[in-house]
Amino acid sequence: MRRVVFNQKGGVGKSSIASNLAAISAQRGLKTLLIDLDSQCNSTQYLLGRDFETGESDIGVFFAQTLSFRHRHKRSLEEFITHSKYENLDVIAANPELGEIMSQLEAKHKIFKLRDSLSKLRGYDAVYIDTPPAFNFYTLSALIAADSCLIPFDCDEFSRQALYNLIENVEETRQDHNDDLEVEGIIVNQFQPRASLPTRMVDELKAEGLPILGAYISSSVKMRESHDSGIPLIHLAPKHKLTEEFVTLFEMLHPGFAVNAKEPEKKEIV
Repeated sequence: MRRVVFNQKGGVGKSSIASNLAAISAQRGLKTLLIDLDSQCNSTQYLLGRDFETGESDIGVFFAQTLSFRHRHKRSLEEFITHSKYENLDVIAANPELGEIMSQLEAKHKIFKLRDSLSKLRGYDAVYIDTPPAFNFYTLSALIAADSCLIPFDCDEFSRQALYNLIENVEETRQDHNDDLEVEGIIVNQFQPRASLPTRMVDELKAEGLPILGAYISSSVKMRESHDSGIPLIHLAPKHKLTEEFVTLFEMLHPGFAVNAKEPEKKEIV
């Protein structure tokens, strides 16, 4: 299963959600890959460390090699994978210079390159793709390559207005490029249950028929501590309320891998 975590608005928790779901997936025994397409490199630094140096093994180099015929031997996507320190969790790192080659990639019509390369990749049970806070070449590449889209939503009026445009963009991508793409769910993030505005806003979105997932992610300083330490929540604080919320979200997306499930769901190798 390939999931893209996408929202055109920044600061809604895309990287936190993608990285922590990937970490839980790996901890549960699923061979998991996270692909970071955001030039801010947040997921890369979170899972591989702030001092990680990509060298010639990041997603920017992967895309750049497609622009030149001088690269007689074009490296496969597999050759850009970095193993994290966590068992079963691999990363394809981002590059701060991704934006510099984007116009060239668009001009050369490389929009299907990620999808085609992922289709040849074997051995992974789950793939999570972190995207930039914009509907651009990299986001569209991810949506074309994915089976489903997870949309973080932070209970803000600006986020609500952007949500409608975002869903339209996903639907347009489905119609034009990827018949199998679906919005798997909207993830309510930084939720404050005692505040009236977030609760009312979520109820209104549900009433509109939007696919709000039932596991809400609270606002907590523990997430900042997790970022600062570079340790995903499932390893930093497995019993913390925030971690348990992420675990509940993961189990909602992977019902066969719930702790109390009678029979684990058969793994799907992508």
